[in-house]
Amino acid sequence: MTPPLEPAVLLPAFAPYLDVAGIAVFAASGALAAARRAQTPVTLAFFALVTGVGGGTVRDLLIGAPVFWVHDARVAAVCLVMAAVIWATPERWWRGAALDWFDAVGLAAYAVYGAAKALGYGVPPVPAALMGVVTGCVGGIIRDVLAGEPSILMRPELYVTAAALAAGLHVALRQLGVPPVVAAGVAASAGFALRAAAIRWKLALPAYGERD
Repeated sequence: MTPPLEPAVLLPAFAPYLDVAGIAVFAASGALAAARRAQTPVTLAFFALVTGVGGGTVRDLLIGAPVFWVHDARVAAVCLVMAAVIWATPERWWRGAALDWFDAVGLAAYAVYGAAKALGYGVPPVPAALMGVVTGCVGGIIRDVLAGEPSILMRPELYVTAAALAAGLHVALRQLGVPPVVAAGVAASAGFALRAAAIRWKLALPAYGERD
């Protein structure tokens, strides 16, 4: 049996750094969710960790891969560092939409990375694209549930849709034989552009009943 390919075979050499950067952004959003509720440093660290690794953990369990953060000490360290940064900095630094823009970058890159890893483990194209969505979105869902906020799945804003575009486009381009570097760049850019448009112009999908 041919061993599964690692994501580095399917993505550019700098992909692991994008992976860590995406984890850092999501970890920061988790720590912020706890900070805005005046929680303790331990709670900030917990929120940062579960938000940063949640999506990738579910993905790895589903595709039969070793759970990434258990075997890579950098991941937990990055999450804890981000929690410490949020704890040590003034609240005014994190107001406004700045984090939304960072999150948009992380969402697109992480969705592409998750889809590529699934492909590398022999997952068929459609499930591989869904694994990209899981990678990009599940951590945020866990964060929202723990924080008592409406889940991103229950909001009309284009968030999950942007992850689906990035992951699905990457898989489609790879199936067409597009080089990994080009496929990853185009797909991540498209996912980011859609999420950026949603932030800028408040784009949302129509809700059930609005068509009546």
